[in-house]
Amino acid sequence: MRILVTGGAGFIGSHLCERLLGEGHDVICLDNFFTGSKRNIAGLLDHRSFELIRHDVTQPILLEVDRIYNLACPASPIHYQYNPVKTTKTSVMGAINMLGLAKRVRARILQASTSEVYGDPQVHPQTEGYWGNVNPLGVRSCYDEGKRVAETLMMDYHRQNKVDIRIVRIFNTYGPKMAENDGRVVSNFILQALKGEDITVYGQGEQTRSFCFVTDLVEGLARMMSCPDFIGPVNLGNPCETTILEFAQKIIALTGSRSRIVHKPLPADDPKQRQPDISLAKEKLGWEPKIPVEDGLKKTIEYFDGILSLG
Repeated sequence: MRILVTGGAGFIGSHLCERLLGEGHDVICLDNFFTGSKRNIAGLLDHRSFELIRHDVTQPILLEVDRIYNLACPASPIHYQYNPVKTTKTSVMGAINMLGLAKRVRARILQASTSEVYGDPQVHPQTEGYWGNVNPLGVRSCYDEGKRVAETLMMDYHRQNKVDIRIVRIFNTYGPKMAENDGRVVSNFILQALKGEDITVYGQGEQTRSFCFVTDLVEGLARMMSCPDFIGPVNLGNPCETTILEFAQKIIALTGSRSRIVHKPLPADDPKQRQPDISLAKEKLGWEPKIPVEDGLKKTIEYFDGILSLG
């Protein structure tokens, strides 16, 4: 197949491009490099079935493709809050443009949504039937509400124009090719530990997260795209929940670091709990994470150690 991956030079997108090329598909990677990196796809540029297009999804584009993975959007608070208007445009106008393309060429389109559609959840763990507890006026709203509108657009194009859609809600994901400066928990903690710096924990560290290794997530995306009779939404993430403080302690142990843990005030609208209910993914896709967190962290630590050694 001829497959378009928007945000294909990003963390998850680059892993997905590798996976699709390995399956023998022709892959078009579309990225404006706002948060994506050429380093992530450097090893793919000479592949005969790989094509890179520098383009912003907020602008229409005409391509002939069979399938579209719409992953384009800044996904870390530092990046999406840097230009919140642009973030909302990317989610909303990007979805409109990609859905228009899917409608025109009759391609199946998968929308990479997020666990942030649940906001600071009052239901735990979060099921796909939960409508969320989202602040529409806060500093995270550009991302949270942008992704919620993108899901709305997917469903309306499906109902009104019969566009073949898939919706996945991605929970915290980690692994090699994460950006060093994205401000996420995993990259922050690992880099601070490797440098021997204080590890920054917000609040008392009692808030919980669950972390899924990137190859497990990509497997879930591929299964969802090829699922013949299920459009979602479906949660993709690791149901093994841990507190942020426990996670910091684990990374200190794995790196052998002498870093101290320091506490800072909680950011606005920071979710207190985040854990997916993946019953639907198990039932419909036969999917669940396989990589233990410690194994995934070792691979991620090795990656960042290599980045630091390059200077």
